[in-house]
Amino acid sequence: MVGSSARLRPGYRRVDGRKTRGERKRQEITEATLRVIERDGVAGVSHRTVAREAGASAASVTYHFATLDELLVDTLVWSAERLAAQVRDLIETSRIKGGRPAGAVAEMLAEALGPERARTMAQYELYLLAARRPALRPAARLWLDVLASLGRQPDEVGFRAFLAAVDGVLVQGLIDDEPPTAAELLPVVEHLLEPLR
Repeated sequence: MVGSSARLRPGYRRVDGRKTRGERKRQEITEATLRVIERDGVAGVSHRTVAREAGASAASVTYHFATLDELLVDTLVWSAERLAAQVRDLIETSRIKGGRPAGAVAEMLAEALGPERARTMAQYELYLLAARRPALRPAARLWLDVLASLGRQPDEVGFRAFLAAVDGVLVQGLIDDEPPTAAELLPVVEHLLEPLR
């Protein structure tokens, strides 16, 4: 029943549709920003190019992200959180299935350098931009912090060295003419994981 006498039952919350729509629009803009970076690099990001990619007005993009730095920070955080969640899921699935972690990591790297190459390049471009733009640094460190938290093992230094080596493998793979396969990456990953066993 609608009207002033209508009451919410205990335990129910009223949902603010405007807030939900606003959050959804921010995410659409963030995803569009990453697509622009995949295609044109960070240099191609402007409120207009992102608006065009998102199918929104430039005013809408500016409303949600007043500056390009805000837009890039949000995109880097969203991207880092998604990537960390994928890695977490991959590791957990590998453990549940009784698979070898090295095989799961090799497959993830092959995917990042093959079908997801443009996305990986965009993420690294954002990641490296943090060296020049201090506003991006906390978001760039988030990726390392989340991955380091997955390791929580006796050899924290060894795990950080492993993460640094994985970064190197990805950067080298991005400049190769042909992306490496999971089978080619497996011995490298096994060697990197050896000290952590």
